[in-house]
Amino acid sequence: METKNIGLRNIEVADTKISAIDGINGKLIYRGYDVLDLVKKSTFEETACTLLNDDLPSQKMLSDFFDNLVAAREIPSVVEKNLKNLPKTANPMDVLQSCVAELALYDKEKSDDKTANDHRAIDLIAKIPTIVAYWGRIRNGKEPIKPSKKLDHAGNFLYMLTGKEPEKELARIFDICLILHAEHSFNASTFAAREVASTRAHMYAAVSAAIGALSGELHGGANYKVMQMLLEIKTEDRAESWIKEKLGQGKKIMGMGHAVYKTFDPRAEVLRELSKRLAEITGEPWYKITKKVEEVTAEEMKKVKGSDIFPNVDLYSASTYYMLKIPPDLNTPIFAISRVAGWAAHIIEEKFAEAAPKPMLYRPQAVYVGKYCGPSGCEYIPLEKRQ
Repeated sequence: METKNIGLRNIEVADTKISAIDGINGKLIYRGYDVLDLVKKSTFEETACTLLNDDLPSQKMLSDFFDNLVAAREIPSVVEKNLKNLPKTANPMDVLQSCVAELALYDKEKSDDKTANDHRAIDLIAKIPTIVAYWGRIRNGKEPIKPSKKLDHAGNFLYMLTGKEPEKELARIFDICLILHAEHSFNASTFAAREVASTRAHMYAAVSAAIGALSGELHGGANYKVMQMLLEIKTEDRAESWIKEKLGQGKKIMGMGHAVYKTFDPRAEVLRELSKRLAEITGEPWYKITKKVEEVTAEEMKKVKGSDIFPNVDLYSASTYYMLKIPPDLNTPIFAISRVAGWAAHIIEEKFAEAAPKPMLYRPQAVYVGKYCGPSGCEYIPLEKRQ
């Protein structure tokens, strides 16, 4: 099998105990538990605690985890001040990446042992929502709203962003979104985090690298592109002609197809229902437009290529977030709000070889295909003699 120049697709690089994807049958497992079961019965806090600790927590463990998250929500005053000095047009992912790196300057841990990394994981899970919400307000000339001491993770973020405590149903919808995005095995951002962690760099550096990887439109940035597409389509009756035109030009339809799933992405199934419910609550058209995009794209791909294509997690998350009144360019930072739980679990697993015989530095090789002038190398020509 060819292993070069294929983006490491289908190449097994490590063992993990954190999650598993069955792309044929459309299954996603966190620490042995089906994500579809977790969205029905769990919360983001419990899911994050499970990812970090290898199993469902006890009542006391979960209570302590929740309290520790609440206590760690506020960001250093200097970081808040720096946010106010940034250009208001700055990309939210660039802002988030720089702030996460800056948090390392205020890390109180003196070592890099397992306990210290557990504390850093809580620190990042708690503070990333604050950074995103603060920036969402600061860039619009509004004062940031301090984190709540009583709301859960999902409700607190919506409160900090909007200034209003969300209705319970809306907070629960967002909570489910966070569960669905919390972990997804060795994707691009998780692999970036693990690669950095393998050098023994600290967790803030590894998460900062992961955020950079997530920002790309082929990874986490796709949900922003989906909402741009929906806003361009505008109405359900324009969807079919718009999709056919783009496909006719050889362009991809964002939110459709996945590198791993060969059937329906289980997360997309849940998000489709959440989008539908929000459309019922708000009366907005985005669910119907999204559904039309899914149907027309699937029909056209079947007709032209004879193959099936299914929606991925980004297709319905875009309309879901939009109907929750979240600006589209915060979609990808929200991805990070959730995925940091998975990143932290992977960083700890990598650092302490929790699924391997010992920690190993990632050091792949490349095949040189550049200029070759013989075993002695090319002759250096002085600048004045070059053509």
